[in-house]
Order: sequence, then structure tokens, then C-alpha cells
Amino acid sequence: MPHRLVFRPCVLFTLLLIQAWIGPSWTTPPSVQAADFIVERDVMVPMRDGVRLATDIYRPAKNGKPVEEALPVILTRLPYNKDGSETAGVYYATHGYVFVAQDTRGRYKSEGVWHMLTDDGRDGVDCAAWIGEQPWSNGRIGMIGTSYVGGTQHAMALAGAPELVTVIPVDAMSNLGRQSLRNAGAFEMRFWNWIFLNGGRGSNAATDPGTAEVLKEMADQRFTYLRNLPTRRGMTPLKLSSEYEEWLISAMEHGANDEFWAQNNIVDAPEKYKDIPVYLVSGWYDSWAGNNTANFIALSKTIKGPVYMIMGPWIHGRQSSYTHGQVSFGRDAAIADQWAWRKEWYDHWLKGIDNAVGKEAPFATPVRIFVMGTGDGGKDDQGRIEHGGYWRDEHEWPLARTVYTDYYLHGDGGLATKPPKGDSSTTQFQFDPNDPVPTIGGNISSHNDILLQGAWDQKGGPHVWNFFDPIPLSARNDVLVFQSEPLQEDLEVTGEIEVRLHASSSAVDTDFTAKLIDVYPPSAEWPGGFDLNIGDGIVRGRFRESLKEEKLMEPGEVYEFTIKLYPTSNVFKKGHRIRVDISSSNFPRFDVNPNSGEPLNRHRLIKTATQTIYHDATHPSRIILPVIPAETVDASR
Repeated sequence: MPHRLVFRPCVLFTLLLIQAWIGPSWTTPPSVQAADFIVERDVMVPMRDGVRLATDIYRPAKNGKPVEEALPVILTRLPYNKDGSETAGVYYATHGYVFVAQDTRGRYKSEGVWHMLTDDGRDGVDCAAWIGEQPWSNGRIGMIGTSYVGGTQHAMALAGAPELVTVIPVDAMSNLGRQSLRNAGAFEMRFWNWIFLNGGRGSNAATDPGTAEVLKEMADQRFTYLRNLPTRRGMTPLKLSSEYEEWLISAMEHGANDEFWAQNNIVDAPEKYKDIPVYLVSGWYDSWAGNNTANFIALSKTIKGPVYMIMGPWIHGRQSSYTHGQVSFGRDAAIADQWAWRKEWYDHWLKGIDNAVGKEAPFATPVRIFVMGTGDGGKDDQGRIEHGGYWRDEHEWPLARTVYTDYYLHGDGGLATKPPKGDSSTTQFQFDPNDPVPTIGGNISSHNDILLQGAWDQKGGPHVWNFFDPIPLSARNDVLVFQSEPLQEDLEVTGEIEVRLHASSSAVDTDFTAKLIDVYPPSAEWPGGFDLNIGDGIVRGRFRESLKEEKLMEPGEVYEFTIKLYPTSNVFKKGHRIRVDISSSNFPRFDVNPNSGEPLNRHRLIKTATQTIYHDATHPSRIILPVIPAETVDASR
């Protein structure tokens, strides 16, 4: 029986407490006395248009009285309630800084109307100017925060705030029309979820108890709304939180990477970024991983910075963790002290202290990466596969010693460096939008109960709310599997990854997806093996030629589609197989293409499409893997 769109959220997920991107999982700072700091709450800071933003100020103190010295400032501007910043505020106030936390426009206690990031550059400049005028400030500001709060850092740097000295954007929102919000034309449904949650908490509408209750009921019924897409203007309770509805519907209707997505577009306009030291932080399984590496490439070529980057095996905002999903990467994968390394960076750039920056990890070289996959493949005491890995310092990204290697799709389901022969070789499947391939892990933001995040065996079960049956995704007829023979030696893949797919469709618009998988062979601990997802990607047919302009397809015509997967660093060990899955959906990671060619998010029709994948000498479909030669790996360790 086919797996239709049956939405049965499992108990595990309905019990999750959704907090949505507050920031890193801070550990509790050392014990301090109330006399060591003071806090002034709910200071209403005026913006240039008269709107006032609620702000808390944490200052060092002695014997209960504020230190009179003008000090550097650590600033966080967040839409998740500044009241939750107390732990960070106390830490920095007791380590020689003033800490300022501000609710962004239209959120919680701040006045005005919320818009997704678009006011945060201008408001950030005004906030920084106000800070610079205060007697407790020496006019030097560093910023801190994760996800949206990393995005407010990028916004302020792009706006060129004079007082801004350095930023540490973690898993930060940027390049919204390129990847991670609109992704090659497809829409990432985690933002649909974000709006359904935040339209009713911390918003202007939520100040009315009755309205807040209606919006909470809507959020509680998210799984039901998912099976009634598209979400239309005025047709759901989201209309009560009008600015959130307007942004969501507009975003889902707007696929082109143009002025609509201009805010925080670093890749297309890196010259706008202020020339300051930048430390970019993300993880191989984070939703912003691809933009983090893209920003490093763009900014390293444009500003003096310096620009640093660290990429761990992490999911969103979880740099202090070494496990996620069904996988352990070893305890060394975690940055246990989320305070000390940031303080080291701020001390160097805000106070001029000669310390580990530029000398010792994680600041020894511009790039620090975690190479996954060198574990023994056993099972830890929590039942997770021990995929393992290790840290390595590098000087650039992508790595200069990369050997880009084509692995070709073959008609017999093989994946090999040997090109296919013959003039005609195809594989067909049907893509039914009513029965999309379910998402099992991947580059997804945290605190998100409609999606599994991170590394998982590609197999259904009670943990997958829309694929309860314990069968592998490879058993589906709409998933094409191409895999290598067992590897004769370890193979490291580190860098940016693309699939070049030759395909046609019976539809005028459709999607093609690709997923890279590390296939573990059967073992005593894993009798059925383990199909570990490494990275995935998508392309919407109408954006196959350009992300800036739509162009529908001609049914039956063969096109070459470029599917950009997320970057990674993984060792495929001897005896493992490299696998590429090709399909046309990955839901609810991405919205489902109805195949009708109607305007985005305004369709009423749903059509089943016949998809044809070509893999012959004339149409060499392939994945391009950034292989790192073994001898250079040994030399770098």
C-alpha cells in the first residue's frame, strides 16, 4: 500500500518544547554574586523613525555599584525575547564587558512591526550609535548570536555601523534567495513552521489573550495544515498576525533570487560588508552550512578581515554537542565551553590582548574543519552509530589540494568513475506530489518538530511522523539508487558538492532531488547495515537555467540540472559504498512541486509526472566529489 500524505505526529515530537533558534546551548557561567554586576531592564532605545526598541544592559559592578570605566560592548539583537539573555549578560558583565540585549522591531517588548531581517541593518546602526554615546561604552562593539540572531550581525555589518568592530555569526541567516530559505527555487518548509510558531508568540497579535489562544491552536495543528498546502492569504488564523502571514505567503510565492531577497545577500554583494574581523561558525548538518562556506569564500576575497571559519559535525546551534540524530561523532567533536573561545576572540579584537587568536586552535588557521567518518562504526551506550571523526586545521576553502572527481550514474544502478557507454540509457519513475518522499534527517534547523534533523539511517519507523513503517527509503519506487562497489580503501570527500543530472519530465515544472549517502556494510552491531545521510539538495525545474528568472520546461525535452548539495567533510571507509539517491521530493524539508506549472504557492492542480533520468555517453549524469588525496591527508594531521 503506498504511503499517502497521512499526518500522524508521533508522541515523541508532540512532547518537544519548541524554542526556535534562541541561540547556542549556553552552559552556566561560574558562580557570581549580585554585587558583581547590575542590569537595567527595558530601556526603550529610539530608532530614527521614532520606534523604540526594548533593551537590557548588563554592566560590571563592585559592591553593587556600576564600574565607571567605559568598556567594550557585546551586543545581541534577537526576536526571541531578550529576557532569555541573562546568563550571557551576567557572564560578559563579570568578564570586563558591557552586555546589551535588544528585542528586534515588533518582537516582545519592542515597538513597531516585524519584518524578516529587513529593518535590522538600519535598526542595528541606530542601536550602535546609541551605545556609542553612552558613558559606560568605549564605542567598540562585538556581536553575538545564532541563526536569526546571527543574521542581525550580518545585517549590521552590511549596513556598516561605525561602532561595530567584530562579529561571530553562528548558523546565521544570509543569502536567503540562494540556499537555505529558497533553495534553488524550492521553499524550505522549516520557515513555514517558524512563522506558524512565532506568529503567535512574541508578536503584536499575541498581546491579545484571545488572539494568542487562536494562534496557539493553529500552531498546535501544524501537521494538519501541512496536508492542506498551499497556505493562502486570509484563509487561516495566521491572518490575525498579518505581518507574519504577509511575509510567509510572499516568500512562498517568490522563487527568484532578486531584490526581494536582497537583505543579507552577502554572496552577490560582499563589497557591502564592513571590513572587520569575522568568525563564521556552522556545522555540516546545519541549515545554513552552504551559506557559511559561501560567505567565507566571498568575504575572504573581498575584505581584509581577517575572516575565519569553523565547520563541525553539528546541527543547528549545537556546537556543544557531539551527537545528534542516530550518530555519535566522538566527544572531541563538541566545543564544551561555549563561553571561553568567544571571549578569547573578543578579548583580542575589542581589548587588543595578545592571546590564542592566530596562534592556537580554534584560531590557529583561517579554517578549522571536523572530518567525519573515522570511527569504528560500533554502537554507543545510547544505541547510536559511532561514525567518529577528528579536527583539522586548513588555510583555505575549498581546499587547494582537492581533486574533483566525477562519479557517474550507470543504468544498472552503479556509481563509478568510469563514464557510461552507449547512446541510450535511461531510468524512469513516477513522481506523485500526493505521496512525496519523506525527510529523514538533513540540513535542518533545530527545535523543529515537523522535521528530523541531522544524521539518520535512511529508514522509516515511529520516529518519522510521515513514514511510520520500518522500511528503507530505497524501497520506494520513486527513489533511484546509484551506488559504488565496496571501496577498496578509505576515501575522503571534503568540500562543495554538485550533481549534474540529465533528465526530462512529462511536466512543465517539477523538482529533482539528490542525496549523498555513506553506506555501512552489515556488521554485528548493525546487521542490516546503516545508510547514513551526508548531504542533500534540490532544484526546481523552472529555475534550472537561472535563480533570477523562471522558465517553464518543455515536456519530454532533456535538460541538464545542477543540484547543489550542502558542503561536507567525510571519510567513506574501506568496505563502505558511496550512494546517490535521485528523486523529485524531500518533504517536509522542501515544499512539494505540484508539477502543474502554476504560479508558486497559488496552485490548485496536482499532477503526477513521469521523470526520465539519462545516464549514457551523450548524457553523463554524475556527482562531482571533492576528493582529498590520502597522502595529503596524512601530511596534514
